[in-house]
Amino acid sequence: MPYHFAQVNIARAQYKLDDPRMADFVNNTERINVLAEESPGFIWRWIEEPSNEIYEVFGDPALIVNMSLWESRETLMAFTYQTAHVYIYKRRKEWFSKLKDSHMVCWYTKEPTISLKEAKKRLDHLNAKGETAYAFSFRSNFTIEEAKQYL
Repeated sequence: MPYHFAQVNIARAQYKLDDPRMADFVNNTERINVLAEESPGFIWRWIEEPSNEIYEVFGDPALIVNMSLWESRETLMAFTYQTAHVYIYKRRKEWFSKLKDSHMVCWYTKEPTISLKEAKKRLDHLNAKGETAYAFSFRSNFTIEEAKQYL
């Protein structure tokens, strides 16, 4: 069974999604999601169904969550920083508040998808214990071998 590179990032919107100040973000979301799905190394992304699941897991109704699986750290980084995604990423301060704790976490998994509960557990671990092979950021380059004890 192959290993996947999992990531979640969360953001707290400064305004409601129907606010005109969020229009550029909202209007580009589908285009960037399609770009991700068509990018080399993309495996899966979480598609939010209408529910209170984000609030139930994270306790914040203003959070926006992005979760995805990639073949490797390198394929995710290429999408993040070498496609049109980077232009939206650079504008994030227009739409989102700075969070006190880490807003992104990565890890390796064998699973074909990931859940919000798993993502929250990894993010909490990163915020409490720092970067480990269990939960880390883009700043770290842990290998699958280092993470195997958690798989």
